[in-house]
Amino acid sequence: METFQWLTNLFTTTDSVAHITLLYALVIATGVYLGKIKIGGISLGVTFVLFAGIVAGHIGFTAPAPILTFVQDFGLILFVFMIGMQVGPGFFESFGTAGLKLNGLAACGILLNILVMFVCYFVFFDTSNVTNLPMMVGTLYGAVTNTPGLGAANEALGSVFGNNAPQIASAYACAYPLGVLGIIGATILIRYICNVKLEKEEEQLNTLEGVKANQKPHKMHLEVTNSYLEGKTLLQVHDFLNRDFVVSRIVHNGELSIPNRDTVFHVGDQMLIVCAEADYEAIVAFIGPVLNIDFEQQDQPLVSKRILVTNPKINGKSLASLHFSSVHGVNVTRVTRQGMDIFASAGLPLQVGDRIMVVGPEDAVDRVANQMGNSLRRLDAPNIATIFVGIIIGIIFGSLPIAIPGMPVPMKLGIAGGPLIIAILIGRYGYKIHLVTYTTTSANMMLREIGLVLFLASVGIKAGANFFETVVEGNGLFYVLTGFLITIIPILIVGPIARLRFKFNYFTIMGMIAGTYTDPPALAYANSICSKEAPAVGYSTVYPLSMFLRIFTAQIVVLFFCG
Repeated sequence: METFQWLTNLFTTTDSVAHITLLYALVIATGVYLGKIKIGGISLGVTFVLFAGIVAGHIGFTAPAPILTFVQDFGLILFVFMIGMQVGPGFFESFGTAGLKLNGLAACGILLNILVMFVCYFVFFDTSNVTNLPMMVGTLYGAVTNTPGLGAANEALGSVFGNNAPQIASAYACAYPLGVLGIIGATILIRYICNVKLEKEEEQLNTLEGVKANQKPHKMHLEVTNSYLEGKTLLQVHDFLNRDFVVSRIVHNGELSIPNRDTVFHVGDQMLIVCAEADYEAIVAFIGPVLNIDFEQQDQPLVSKRILVTNPKINGKSLASLHFSSVHGVNVTRVTRQGMDIFASAGLPLQVGDRIMVVGPEDAVDRVANQMGNSLRRLDAPNIATIFVGIIIGIIFGSLPIAIPGMPVPMKLGIAGGPLIIAILIGRYGYKIHLVTYTTTSANMMLREIGLVLFLASVGIKAGANFFETVVEGNGLFYVLTGFLITIIPILIVGPIARLRFKFNYFTIMGMIAGTYTDPPALAYANSICSKEAPAVGYSTVYPLSMFLRIFTAQIVVLFFCG
């Protein structure tokens, strides 16, 4: 037996680095593999790491409490910061006309979740027991499948109860499985409540796609026939027409050239114009008819080239400020960002990771490529300094005390809310202070998942010691029941309103609900029954605000009502 004493020590000496590393590796690997198991096409994903941690904690396979707390908090910081970096660029753009309505419905759903939680608390639980309300907060975040909210609530409880804070992860774990099923089941029920026919919803999306196509870049060859334009410069024509368009090439007296803002129009000139599809008819009516020719096929020394922006110095500079036409003799006709074509308006700020279509003489295009960077290898290297600078600012911001009358302690955004808000702001406006925020999708997902599994494993291990007593001997069944009510009641209220009052497409509603609950399995189900992007659009429209509100309201509820 002494031969294997080293192995026994490895599993029992809780304060050794090897033991702690082995603990986390086993819990995370086991949870991730179990999370891949699907029942009825639905899996719990990496959340199974929480359950693996609970089992480990229950059998005494654990680590010192300060270590568990540090890893838990660091994982949470990394997780929410990378989420903020991901959603930041589109956060404020999501509040368009339709986006404002969807975000309003999502906010109502979040408030209804909290309201149903309080109703269940007063109906089913002993309000004189100070631990029951915190446990209901854990139930709430399991019911809405929101792990960052759990982390924010945990942190706020620590500031109220100190080291005696209730282990709300037990209630979270009870409510989570039925939360996943309840979200999908409630969205299916909405289909029957509102008498939705999936085929008609698909047809509606096909019609909408035809309308949205008008927003895409459109290329055409025109001849100047409007005599009013004789002798006018390109800048004057642009200002008078008051529509965004780019003239990338012009033929005057048989000579092909790259125009700039001072190029003079003459009747009979032929030009290649790129504009938004919606502006096509107005520009043709003002300048002249469409020609059935293609300058790009003619024998001329001009080339078109897609150039990748990888030079950090270009980050945040507008197309107008780079003087492509006047300095380099080239034109930028469109920009591709995260797979989407964007019209190359003069005021558009470029970001690292953009691809720009440049037209001009080959040597000039090559010079622009050198200036832009055009090095795919540069994008492979993560801008890790930006991440940690953002975390520094986020921690400081989250630690600022905000005194609110009626609260037992000053409110702080904490290590969840502070980094999240700063990450959103850096993701959207970082270029203004010369921070390169570009991170490949795979790198963002990797860092995010590492943070999430470290957090879940730590929470599970800490909660494991008392989990089965809480569930079997305590209020475990009530947490399951009340969690299910918290999940489905707001969906069955908000979903029909979105459909009957605001006339949203059913697939958009499914995505909106999945985004409100920040629940990828629900989005995966919606995508599986819809051939279009409507569920993903609905999800991404409300996800940033929903994630912020879930984290923020977690702390508000704890600090206001659990003190």
